[in-house]
Amino acid sequence: MPGAIWRFSVRTKIIVATTNEHKLREIGAVLRGYRVKGQGSRVVEDGKTFEANAIKKVRSLKLKEGEIGIADDSGLMVNCLGGRPGVRSARFATPPTAENLCRKLLRVMRSRSANRRASFVCVIAVKWPAGKIRTVKGVVHGRITNQMRGSHGFGYDPVFVPSSYKKTFAEMSAAGKNRLSHRGRALRHLKKLLK
Repeated sequence: MPGAIWRFSVRTKIIVATTNEHKLREIGAVLRGYRVKGQGSRVVEDGKTFEANAIKKVRSLKLKEGEIGIADDSGLMVNCLGGRPGVRSARFATPPTAENLCRKLLRVMRSRSANRRASFVCVIAVKWPAGKIRTVKGVVHGRITNQMRGSHGFGYDPVFVPSSYKKTFAEMSAAGKNRLSHRGRALRHLKKLLK
């Protein structure tokens, strides 16, 4: 029964299917009190949805007794690009550095400046030791700037401004971004499963 597992969730080690230190810091900050550790995942992210990729990654985790696995897939969906880069957000530019990703996006959008609305989406799959899997989702709406701004965060943070705000995610403190971000929202949904 999942309920029996979650009774000791604060002492449970959460294994995250990533070696991305930025992502691990964000997850650890929101899941404060839980023991969070990364584990490499060599899964080919060829799913057509964020959910499919997150589930595929979490299934690849090798869990020991008392461990819970989580994996996320997230990306940026830009309205004027028909939802691209979407599930291919991390592979939109080569090599996929934050600067390359942002510069390519700004270049592609140069002739479509009228509609700069976009959304960040994050789906987190959680795997119980017995094998049961559930997913939670976080979405934040906003717009794409005309130029990169800020030096914090990673990925597309320097070009994304959440709705009703003036700063990009890269101009915000880590705590400020975590309150608003797609991953922060998905993680707060996850915390409800851990109670």
